[in-house]
Amino acid sequence: MIAACLLMSPVAVLGSEPLSNPAGTALAQAVYDRPNGNDFSALVVMTLQGKASQSRQRVLYSYAKEKGAGERWTLMRFIQPDDIAGTGLLTQDHPGDASDQWLYLPALNKVRRISSSRKGGRFVGSDFFYEDLLDREVDMDHHYLRGTGSVGKVPCEILVSTPRDPDNSVYSKRVSCIYRKILIPLKVELFERGREKPSKMLTARRIKKIQGYWSILESTMYDLESGHRTQLLTENIKYDQDLPDRLFTRRDLTDDTNEKAYRP
Repeated sequence: MIAACLLMSPVAVLGSEPLSNPAGTALAQAVYDRPNGNDFSALVVMTLQGKASQSRQRVLYSYAKEKGAGERWTLMRFIQPDDIAGTGLLTQDHPGDASDQWLYLPALNKVRRISSSRKGGRFVGSDFFYEDLLDREVDMDHHYLRGTGSVGKVPCEILVSTPRDPDNSVYSKRVSCIYRKILIPLKVELFERGREKPSKMLTARRIKKIQGYWSILESTMYDLESGHRTQLLTENIKYDQDLPDRLFTRRDLTDDTNEKAYRP
């Protein structure tokens, strides 16, 4: 591992730390290529917890389909509580940094496109930005393998990722602690532009192999400034159902009839 960290090519330097090295790029690619099924659907409980306030729970279904060559489609559909039931977010990630997002608000019976300028907006009041729900291809960032660390008693490798184009991300840097054995980040520190300290942190827990795929069953996004956090608890997940493309269209975003047959 130490030797791998020393394998550096000539790169630009940010302060005293290189932007990238071959070992970092290779690890980032391995994480991105980790088998995750051709598609999946999951039942998820979202819990929002303020620093001193009562928690609020929301229940949703999440669907994803890998289309290959950097194309990935996802759909999130809330079913509880009543004031948010039916709300849906459709994301179509295209090769490169192109992506489309649409939000359906049943109370208004309208589908709204999420503009790129709202990447830093909070998704339905949670601690997840709209950008956090986008797929980010390896080539969009520089990747530097800084060394080793740990999350609790679990060893990890520290990967620093910075955008090649600063304008296509609300983050100036992401520092991930990756468990090499399963190629999953156990902790990610997120640095917003213009800030020297991380403003958010994402953690992964309760990781289990289901249908042959390592699955994160509990993750939490922390707002390090306000003390607010959002937990995602996956209660059920099902892979490789051959989800039809029609589930990931603007037309079906307003009607959940077709997706019900594929809920886990």
